[in-house]
Amino acid sequence: MLYLWLYPLHSDFALFNVFKYLSFRMIYAAITAFLLVFFCTPPMITRLQALKLGQKIRTDGPQSHLSKSGTPTMGGVLIIFSVLLSTVLWADVSNLYVWLVLLSVVGFGLVGFVDDYIKILKGRSKGLTAGQKFFGQLGVALGIGLFFYLSPAYSTELSVPFFKNFKPDLGVFYIPFAVLVIVGCSNAVNLTDGLDGLAVGPVIIAAMAYTVVAWAVGNRLVSEYLLIPHIEGAGELAVLTASIIGAGLGFLWFNTYPASVFMGDVGSLPLGAALGTVAVVCKHELLLVLIGGVFVMEAVSVIFQVLSFKSRGKRIFLMAPIHHHFEMKGWEEPKVVVRLWILAIILGLLSISTLKLR
Repeated sequence: MLYLWLYPLHSDFALFNVFKYLSFRMIYAAITAFLLVFFCTPPMITRLQALKLGQKIRTDGPQSHLSKSGTPTMGGVLIIFSVLLSTVLWADVSNLYVWLVLLSVVGFGLVGFVDDYIKILKGRSKGLTAGQKFFGQLGVALGIGLFFYLSPAYSTELSVPFFKNFKPDLGVFYIPFAVLVIVGCSNAVNLTDGLDGLAVGPVIIAAMAYTVVAWAVGNRLVSEYLLIPHIEGAGELAVLTASIIGAGLGFLWFNTYPASVFMGDVGSLPLGAALGTVAVVCKHELLLVLIGGVFVMEAVSVIFQVLSFKSRGKRIFLMAPIHHHFEMKGWEEPKVVVRLWILAIILGLLSISTLKLR
């Protein structure tokens, strides 16, 4: 919005020329989002406490978590609000891809909000049923997948990391593939959100990686040099991912151990969906497996645990998702969180290297 309002003034006032630079708008989008979350979270925590909107803790998990019962939740509302406002302020709002990702954020945010509200209203640790949550997510993701498939300028080919000429074309099957990427990433982030600061840290790291990817695919010279797909206008998504970084850092200030507030499903579901949608827009869907390796590991641990128990009557892990397994092994919560952050950083660096290694 500021770009459309202020950049046209650069012919009269040279100062406003900075608004044409993506790097300038990325930095200030991140700062804006950070400041919004940082200064608004304390009064929000007070308000949530007054409304008794506290987290209900499952009794079958690590007993050390029982002391967290009643910690204010639904802090993700502020994260999403900050991302939306910062993006609208600093991005080119005439860019369709920006609105497409924001639509994903809002849609999945509504599903998460209803889920959290039911948890609090019913006074239990589970909100919507798995089916209800899935169909809500499916509706939003399907609309996005159809948009890409029906867009004449958009390719249904996949960009495969480490390969420059292998580009399988999925055709109509790109629709369910895009849905899988968006819904899968959303739920994987949601499963990861089980320890103080555990989900938001890798989200920040993944957003950093996709900021680089969005900038690269949106720049014709850079994308041609790196032999990656060029998506005209995708560079503006770097402003959105920068907003996620800023909002995530602001929230982490209060969500780090011991957490003063939890993000809830209203935060984890849309943040995961945002990463998944950005991956689809940038044609680096498969790279998400590497960038979001921590999320993948968390989700796969749950899948394997369920399949093993149903087929053999035995559990693979002491408890799933896998971060609880490490806790049950005797690791202290901060140690689990920081070690998974380290893994996320390593995977993020490896993912950026794939842009060159082809």
